[in-house]
Amino acid sequence: MVERYAREEMSSKWTQEARYAAWLEVEKAAVKAWNKIGLIPDEDAKKIVKNATFSVQRIEEIEAVTKHDLIAFNTSVSESLGEESRWFHYGMTSSDAVDTGVAIQMRDSLKLVIKDVKMLMKSIKKRAKEHKYTLMVGRSHGIHGEPITFGLTLAVWYDEMDRHLKNLKETLKVISVGQISGAMGNFAHAPLELEEYAMKELGLKPESCSNQVVHRDRYARLATSLALMASTIEKFAVQVRHLQRTEVYECEEFFAKGQKGSSAMPHKRNPILTENITGLARTIRSFAAPAMENVALWHERDISHSSNERFWLPDAFITTDFMLHRMNSVIANLTVMPENMMKNLNLTGGLVFSQRVLLELPKAGVSREDAYRIVQRNAMKVWQEIQQGKPSTNKKGESLYLQYLLGDEELRNSLSEEQIRECFNFEYYTKNVSAIFKRVFK
Repeated sequence: MVERYAREEMSSKWTQEARYAAWLEVEKAAVKAWNKIGLIPDEDAKKIVKNATFSVQRIEEIEAVTKHDLIAFNTSVSESLGEESRWFHYGMTSSDAVDTGVAIQMRDSLKLVIKDVKMLMKSIKKRAKEHKYTLMVGRSHGIHGEPITFGLTLAVWYDEMDRHLKNLKETLKVISVGQISGAMGNFAHAPLELEEYAMKELGLKPESCSNQVVHRDRYARLATSLALMASTIEKFAVQVRHLQRTEVYECEEFFAKGQKGSSAMPHKRNPILTENITGLARTIRSFAAPAMENVALWHERDISHSSNERFWLPDAFITTDFMLHRMNSVIANLTVMPENMMKNLNLTGGLVFSQRVLLELPKAGVSREDAYRIVQRNAMKVWQEIQQGKPSTNKKGESLYLQYLLGDEELRNSLSEEQIRECFNFEYYTKNVSAIFKRVFK
């Protein structure tokens, strides 16, 4: 965990103190369950639940000798109890406490991530409605295509995040699973009722058929869900980075008073937040590989998964939480420049209207092939003028493309001047924005 990219609300869930606290919560739930079944006397159960505690420092001292953290934990807790300590960890194996404890940490952490996602979606929705009809050029291959609105771009983002939200909610169910099935998971030393009572106490579901560990396909589902969402967040970040390029300059990350962009060039205003998000997304995706490799353990269990889970689980949650908050800040404070968007929309001299003209010609009886030929040959003339740096409009404000089309005799045999000019109407491209918004923002 890198403190620079960590928020206390999430990182506090993955400290050593939090890890052992989760184990203790599981152990106490097991004590309550044994008491309910009738094994542990009421007085002993009350003493354990009330008095059981641990010391991180003491656990570390014991583990230096035992080389086993769960045994060290049990010993430390037993030192806080009296004779009733004989019932602590009764009929359990290490993974019962460890995996179920991790399930609590994962569940609580994923709930926080889901909260973050809702926060980001709220910000995206607000900005989308603000720029519902803010015209800009749509691009494919980085080249100008047709007019869209910035609101539609944000609607796409919202819709994609909504899919992640649904996926994360399902993933929450998948990982909220624990076990107290004993060594090898055969319930030889602990009845199924014990597990059921304990999991109910913890707000988890029992693993339907465990061996000695909670199955790691659940963890892999979590890792891949976070990795997929990170890719989407990076998609947003890359778009902002492109729009902030000097040659485009349609959006910009908020630049605070006193902020500096370069140690050498005082004029610089760099998209540092979204570049940072791209880097964090790469890191989050990297956790998916070990999580999937952990699914295939030897027989009923080994601990090849344990070492990397101590890295990727906390780091995946902490980094995801930080990334979502950073993206939310970018969206909420994004500087949008509608005038520059319109300037760029007109940059190619009206070429963005080519398909509209193309689609009008077949209505006038022109074949698709001839229509394409007429529209394209005029478009190529405009490209040549743009390459030579000529203005995209004339003194009357008419685009180059409109001028060429109006002067094309073959085209004019099929379309009137009024019909051609109507093809250059921006409102044609925004007529269904409201309908799309109704689909997305239900």
